[in-house]
Amino acid sequence: MLKIGYIGLGLMGKSIARNILKAGFPLVVHNRSRAAVNELVSEGAIEAFSPAEVAAQVDVIFTNLPDSPDVELVALGAQGIIAGAHPGLIFVDNSTIKPATARHIAAALAEKDVQSLDAPVSGGDIGARNGTLAIMVGGPAEAVEKVRPVFEAMGKIITHVGDAGAGQIAKAANQIMVAAQMVAMSELLIFAQKAGADPQKVVEAIRGGAAQCWTLDVKPPRLFAGNRQPGFKAYMQAKDLNIVQETAREYGIPLPSNAVDAQLFNAMIQNGLGNLDNSAVIEILEKLANVRLKENIDPA
Repeated sequence: MLKIGYIGLGLMGKSIARNILKAGFPLVVHNRSRAAVNELVSEGAIEAFSPAEVAAQVDVIFTNLPDSPDVELVALGAQGIIAGAHPGLIFVDNSTIKPATARHIAAALAEKDVQSLDAPVSGGDIGARNGTLAIMVGGPAEAVEKVRPVFEAMGKIITHVGDAGAGQIAKAANQIMVAAQMVAMSELLIFAQKAGADPQKVVEAIRGGAAQCWTLDVKPPRLFAGNRQPGFKAYMQAKDLNIVQETAREYGIPLPSNAVDAQLFNAMIQNGLGNLDNSAVIEILEKLANVRLKENIDPA
């Protein structure tokens, strides 16, 4: 059985690592904060104290980190994965980073006979806990097949999109749609309430038709109940949209509505709302419309 390493045990990473461990894979873990490490060690994982130490003793090493510079440092920096690399090692990154960074890391590790997969995920903290994530993968097909049993412990939909960087392109595309849905949902709730209709009834009326989507099914009940805690933090959504915009500029792609969405999520950060759920972008529209969505409505 493959021996797995996992670096980055945050909101998503800890749950993913736990599911890998539950599936029976020997697991070595490392994280800047030790509390999550201690928790998984108590469940059977092995502790390591640097990315190089993890890499030296595993067959497949995963990372799940906040942004492109973090992944590049852990993969290629001093005491990074590259320092513990050995021929046959497979590097898998579950983070959401720039496609260009994923390609750069893959090229650098290839010089050490290490194959790389950029494998960002979608499904939020619920999907991570339940092992139902969608995993979009870029990199060599043979590496995907070797890692597939591990992916199957993490998620339900595993799609090999293409070569290095293709998984990150798919995740960026995913985040274009997610942000658009969060903003559109927020707009329609504020529109309904301020124009004089019960927003809960409006949601009931429209989600059985062409407007139906995961966001409209899942997020309004949380908002009506006054719950704006993450799920998926708004500052991470903002980071992902900045990746979309930077990549779009690199390739000369006009994304006008996404540019507005990015501004709204960046406004959340400037207003101290970055640690709330991405659906809490409604707070920016509430400020602009001078209205607050009614809460404590029975979502049943």
